[in-house]
Amino acid sequence: MKNRWAGLLLLVGILVVLALLPVLVNNYWLRVATGALMWAGLACSWNMLGGYAGYINFGHSAFFGIGAYATAILMGADFAVPFLATIPIGMIVTALFAVVIGAPTLRLRGAYFAIATWAFAEVLMQFATVVDFTGGTGGIGLPPFLNERFFYFAMFAAAVLTYFLTWLLFERSRFGLKVKALRDHEPAAEAMGINTSLVKLQTFVLSAVVASVFGSIFAYWVTFINPKSVFGGDITDQMVVMVLLGGLGSLWGPAIGGVALFFVNRLIWMYYGDTAFYIAILGAAIILVVLFLPNGIAGLFARRSGKSGSVLDTVLGRLLGSRQGGRS
Repeated sequence: MKNRWAGLLLLVGILVVLALLPVLVNNYWLRVATGALMWAGLACSWNMLGGYAGYINFGHSAFFGIGAYATAILMGADFAVPFLATIPIGMIVTALFAVVIGAPTLRLRGAYFAIATWAFAEVLMQFATVVDFTGGTGGIGLPPFLNERFFYFAMFAAAVLTYFLTWLLFERSRFGLKVKALRDHEPAAEAMGINTSLVKLQTFVLSAVVASVFGSIFAYWVTFINPKSVFGGDITDQMVVMVLLGGLGSLWGPAIGGVALFFVNRLIWMYYGDTAFYIAILGAAIILVVLFLPNGIAGLFARRSGKSGSVLDTVLGRLLGSRQGGRS
């Protein structure tokens, strides 16, 4: 109980500090904080499928890019749609793409699924490069809005909602139990009556839609995008490393890994003027995590329950108990 209250107070303290940050720092550091919030949210969206469901998605940048281009195109002179109205439109478009792509690819597993999603992102990037309505290789610009506080609070709100939604769906609901069950042993989950195909598709769509929201905010924030900047494979690579560093399949792991690695990126840029060295740091981070922190940084703070059973045992036990109690 003490640990629970301590954790709650720590969370409230962090939220208060983040809410007051615009009056505590200058615009440069506010912009850095905005980027950190974006990457924490993106890492969390990747973790929904990669961590909780166990399906490693190497094409997650595709959904980030769809959201970005939806906002950029709709805010252009041809449509002149207000920014806030472009976000739900981007979410709908992204959800449709996720259903079309997820339905066949989620039948695959392991490296085959990872390669299929990577290929999807590459196809979208090449498509955006050759068509006219995306601006091709020249990219597309958005109306400038020079208000760092607006974008900070937009990213802050998106990140808070993302983590609240993750906690609610994956940590405190029957849906989360089903997702973890199929991750631990999909055939056993199916034997228990779980529609794993539907659960996987729902998780895939949810993670995609969340990524698109951050893509929409990002596009308006930077005022210019091109295919490489929003569909590039390095975007997904960073999400993967952030989640692995913070803790795969944990609630706060993506936040820890996302903020830590993004600040390292910015510090390297500040002192060396180039982020090429950052790629080497990503590689070193992967090696260190695999060797010494298989559960990520968040695993260092996790309480040890002393139980040797898998998550599947707990999940199926609770599902069985609820069924025996008459709940479907």
